[in-house]
Amino acid sequence: MWTWSAAHQAVEQEDLVALRSLLDEGHDVEDDDGKGLTLLRHAIDVEFDSHVQTGDRLHADVTAFLLARGADPLRRCNGMPVVVEAEILGHWLAVELMKAWIARGEQAPAV
Repeated sequence: MWTWSAAHQAVEQEDLVALRSLLDEGHDVEDDDGKGLTLLRHAIDVEFDSHVQTGDRLHADVTAFLLARGADPLRRCNGMPVVVEAEILGHWLAVELMKAWIARGEQAPAV
């Protein structure tokens, strides 16, 4: 049976404290589930689904945190960068964050 990594579980639960601890301990910010679902792609899906299902405001805190820690919004899966996937999905807030990150050429600071 296939299971998500602890970091993917933290993203699924939108548990920033657990995600921060895992990344601080050396978990790969580009963790891929083997099918192209990185932590950043997962965060965008969870954030948007939560918004749609609950009617609560759209947020991008997990996306923002992952970008701050070095996740690549241009990483491709099936030829498509995650920023384009977010745009197609309609997660406009994540798209704005990723476009700003890309435009500035930001890199995660060395810790």
